[in-house]
Amino acid sequence: MHSILIRNNVKIIGEGSQVIMFAHGFGCDQNSWKFIVNAFLEDYKVVLFDYVGSGESDLSQYDKRKYATLEGYACDVIDIIEALGLKDVIFIGHSVSSMIGMIAALQQPEAFKKLIFIGPSPRYLNDGDYIGGFNAEDIETIFEHIASDYLGWSKAIAAVIMDKPSQPELADFLQECFESTEPSVALAFAMATFKTDCRDNLRKLKIPSLTLQSARDMMAPLTTGEYIHKNTPDNFLVVMKATGHFPHISEPEETIREIKDFIGNKRLSSNPDHQYAS
Repeated sequence: MHSILIRNNVKIIGEGSQVIMFAHGFGCDQNSWKFIVNAFLEDYKVVLFDYVGSGESDLSQYDKRKYATLEGYACDVIDIIEALGLKDVIFIGHSVSSMIGMIAALQQPEAFKKLIFIGPSPRYLNDGDYIGGFNAEDIETIFEHIASDYLGWSKAIAAVIMDKPSQPELADFLQECFESTEPSVALAFAMATFKTDCRDNLRKLKIPSLTLQSARDMMAPLTTGEYIHKNTPDNFLVVMKATGHFPHISEPEETIREIKDFIGNKRLSSNPDHQYAS
């Protein structure tokens, strides 16, 4: 157990008994949750961690073969859950961690109570009628930029995907998150992310889930959130007022509210896509 907690730099905080696990997205670490996590500490036990190769994880434990696919990252999630003896976990995943959480939940459904996807995409590549937001040339260009100049790429992209020009300090914060990831690991994680196709697995998920979709998000357009909602049993879709790919950073209050409403089944609306109570 001890080695897994060190490997993934696991932190356990909060005063409650219900467990919430926060899983960061590509290029980030657990620090990316800093703007919302305090809102959950009074009522929940919060588990934070870094994927191997990110943040303060143990880079010596990085395995190129294991982390070539999202299943390798899902294995880390399950390892942490088992090491801590957790059950009925509310899993909150940002970006690619949404699908990592889904994979983990399909492998060990008894460990999960609810899943919350923030800015998810089951496939980033356009495919026929499916609009993921990127064509093959776009993705190859991203790989080339990360491989040749990761820090330069991260600086150029941070403000664009944060999409909060009135608060440039948020893009600076995101860039600092990106810089915490070792460049070769970032490239491998990007390849695992952009080459994945989780669409066929969505219908297998039996655990209630929430898709939190920004009103405008260049990384995960509304079409991806709608696809998840339409193809995943017991999934609820909320299109937020927030813009950009990091609403938990750019609009923390709205993000906190939507998460808490879903967890507590509190919100009822005339909009069938905005009802949490079954």
